[in-house]
Amino acid sequence: MELGIDSFVALAPHPVTGALRSAGERIQDLLEEIEKADEVGVDVFGIGEHHRKEFADSAPVVLLAAAAARTRRIRLASAVTVLSAADPVRVFQEFATLDLISGGRAEIIAGRGSFVDAYPLFGLALEDYNSLFAEKLDLLLKLRSSETITWTGKHRAALSQMGVYPRPQQNPLPVWVGVGGTPASFARAGALGLPLMVAIIGGEPHRFRPLIDLYRESAKRAGHDPSHLKVGIHALGFLAEDSEQAADQFFPGYQRTFNQIGRERGWGPITRRHFDALLRPDGALLVGEPAQVADKIARFDEQLGGIDRLTLQMSVADLAHEPTLRAIELIGTDLRSRISL
Repeated sequence: MELGIDSFVALAPHPVTGALRSAGERIQDLLEEIEKADEVGVDVFGIGEHHRKEFADSAPVVLLAAAAARTRRIRLASAVTVLSAADPVRVFQEFATLDLISGGRAEIIAGRGSFVDAYPLFGLALEDYNSLFAEKLDLLLKLRSSETITWTGKHRAALSQMGVYPRPQQNPLPVWVGVGGTPASFARAGALGLPLMVAIIGGEPHRFRPLIDLYRESAKRAGHDPSHLKVGIHALGFLAEDSEQAADQFFPGYQRTFNQIGRERGWGPITRRHFDALLRPDGALLVGEPAQVADKIARFDEQLGGIDRLTLQMSVADLAHEPTLRAIELIGTDLRSRISL
């Protein structure tokens, strides 16, 4: 199983001093975090895409390219690329260029995004949420399979025998589908034979098993070799030497973030009791010391019928830089060794 880290490059107040870091300071911290992940053996680092004041990841490919120049082996991915609000030609060109800069380490995880800010920002209608993604994913896959393309769709100008350059080092350039909990999204990824990245940020992960089974069944019906399919899990988590310490460090920022999202979406407030319930063996949070987190990952793997990649998202908790670096070190060393057993 591959182990990775995802970041949304949150611009939150420092959890100790309350001082607000500038976007430049946060980005420098991010690049140091990716360097540390590369150094200690983390397999992949993903950067999200948001178009909100509290995040500095609106141009993830630029950040990934900066990281490519400072790393040697770690794979560099989006987490996710909001494909519905992007031009697939530009997405392909940007990631192909990233692939060349990094020596063949780029990956696209394409999704629709958990926030809708990108749609009005780029002049798109939210009611086209589903058709935008389906059409643009189709175009992206055709772009990676053919240097010259003829294509017609509803949401973008047609292409007639157009060459798209540069071509990436990897052939094909990896494209995953990032999904939440919509059955149609799992079925589509399976029918296309694409790797699946499932965001599990709450509740009990075993409840996703029927959806992952649907993905595998859809792939089988479409004639794809099951051995070529991959299932990844994007989860919230944080490691420290002591489980109580990890929970106490993670909770304040986690509570602040989800209460803010909750106010926008009509959810109830997050309490420490809710948080502690997610730390239990059946809960979704991977927060604790390495042995405890390794046990939960093994449980995820068994319940979901096999996981090929698991990425931890720590930035949701607004952690200080030093604890984040230490957590990355624990992921790449202690947790990595336990998962490999």
